[in-house]
Amino acid sequence: MKTSDVRKKYLEFFKERGHAIIPSASIVPHNDPTTLFTGSGMQPLVPYLLGKKHPEGDRLTDSQKCFRAEDIEEVGDNRHTTFFEMLGNWSLGDYFKREQLPWVFEFLTEEIGLEPSKIYVTVFSGAQELGIPQDDESIEIWRELFANKGITAEFASVGSEEAGYELGMKEGERIFAYDAKKNWWSRAGVPSNMPEGEPGGPDSEVFYDFGTEHDTAFGKHCHPNCDCGRFLEIGNSVFMEYIKIASGFEKMKQQNVDFGGGLERIVAASNDDPDVFQIDSLRVLIDAIERQAGISYADNKEAYRVIADHVRGAVFMIADGVLPANTEQGYFARRLLRRAVRYADVLRLPAGFLETLAPAVIDSYKDHYAELSDKQGDIVSAVKDEEERFRQTLSRGMKEFEKYAATGALSGKDAFVLFSTYGFPLELTLELAGEKGITVDELAFKKEMEAHREESRAGAEQRFKGGLADSSQETTRLHTAHHLLLKALQMVLGEHVKQRGSNITALRLRIDFSHPDKLTDEQKAEVERIVNEQIDAGLPVLSTTMKREEAEKLNAEQEFGQKYPDEVTVYSIGPLGATPEDPRFTEAFSLEFCGGPHVSNTSEIAKSGHLKIQSEKSAAAGIRRIKAALAI
Repeated sequence: MKTSDVRKKYLEFFKERGHAIIPSASIVPHNDPTTLFTGSGMQPLVPYLLGKKHPEGDRLTDSQKCFRAEDIEEVGDNRHTTFFEMLGNWSLGDYFKREQLPWVFEFLTEEIGLEPSKIYVTVFSGAQELGIPQDDESIEIWRELFANKGITAEFASVGSEEAGYELGMKEGERIFAYDAKKNWWSRAGVPSNMPEGEPGGPDSEVFYDFGTEHDTAFGKHCHPNCDCGRFLEIGNSVFMEYIKIASGFEKMKQQNVDFGGGLERIVAASNDDPDVFQIDSLRVLIDAIERQAGISYADNKEAYRVIADHVRGAVFMIADGVLPANTEQGYFARRLLRRAVRYADVLRLPAGFLETLAPAVIDSYKDHYAELSDKQGDIVSAVKDEEERFRQTLSRGMKEFEKYAATGALSGKDAFVLFSTYGFPLELTLELAGEKGITVDELAFKKEMEAHREESRAGAEQRFKGGLADSSQETTRLHTAHHLLLKALQMVLGEHVKQRGSNITALRLRIDFSHPDKLTDEQKAEVERIVNEQIDAGLPVLSTTMKREEAEKLNAEQEFGQKYPDEVTVYSIGPLGATPEDPRFTEAFSLEFCGGPHVSNTSEIAKSGHLKIQSEKSAAAGIRRIKAALAI
């Protein structure tokens, strides 16, 4: 089956069962400074899983764009990708296990046509020490579902993943219970780590058995959670039914269902091929590379897979406003493209080849993600420019490498400088060193990398401390000032100015915006004057829920790359005394699609001071970055 076929079947299947189809959120989280990327289908829906009412109702379904930066180094095997789509369906206090599990089974076996005998499932084994029982209800439901297909489904209590490698699988076993590390979901991880007031619950995963021979390098015996490649997880139903209280756990008043199914993995299962890169939306890239390369896919699958995955991921990032850069999301767009260039050279592909792959990605996805076609020129240009920059950097880096090589060996610090400053992956340094017959201290390099990661992690924690996620008063004041700043930039520089990224903490705000030139001192002074004038004017800040089309007619500002549901929240600032029913509402100083939080009047901002631009610089090609704070 094709990727688009499975996606369409899934959305229609749940639409027929009363679910509203909602658009995918941006790959860059909206108003969530705690993470750089949307890494799961449920991430944009956390507020609604925690009790906020969704404008589309309590049954939802979608296909969410996701990116997991931590999987970059894993790409090269037959199943890991950085970008992927997560099929999702949610019940916000409506149906529960008795509806969810049969629907998942029906979709996979009847709509997609998977052989039921190749499906295996896992459930939660319980945490007796915390008073949380084994998920016997899910076990019973799965037994009934398999029995209806004439399949014996014996139950096996495994416990830990490690125990699975020792126990293996006995004939007839199809339902396996694992501990909280494998079959429990909460934002804090296992139940023992959950703070008071945090929701969570057991989950039930579905695996497809490709029937390949077990590789004992991964463990003595195979089991559903084995990483040898025989089993592939294709879906997971989370049953959010518990909340942590002072004395332990109790059942939640609103019990939710959160399902996530890997679109690419379900397509691979439908084709009974464990190589995810053989599905149509990735195979088209493999074929394009093979037509140019002097090496076939079969002879260097790793290089092909890295190029296909990384170019696809970069295309979706750029479409959502992430341009290659040295920091935050832009760093990962840069890293994807530079790794792709490196592997393109391994396959002896001509310089500039990667930009020809971008349209192939767009053609595969444009029917569902129209923004790809709309931004094709920008996407191709960004890929082309980044390859050219990297090849220039490689040229400079080679001179540095030659200096290090002249000493007869490369230290870990030398290799790290080549990586961090010149973009040399370790494998490139090792290859070049091997050609010269010299050594590289890999262990010391890994220590340098770990120290760098710890520093970056600490920096991220500091950067996001007091961010929008905590709704502190200082952050709220800066968030409203951020709206004023965007409008002031448009007034001073022109209507071409659009927000291309932001981060707001209790100490300062940061806005990335489209503009080709450095701001003059006069322009910055005028921007500050306009913002502070609105702060002193005491303008009301109103939140209004309306149809998206109505908000668009009002020319309300939208976040670049963000898809919005049919009903949206719009924040207006001014004019004085105007309400949504007042004709003067359309004369508001600022109108923006936004989820809040905000002050109720701009005069509240003045309690922290007036806006002062701290810095203004380039963030990427055609993107400027301003950092500003409130000062008395």
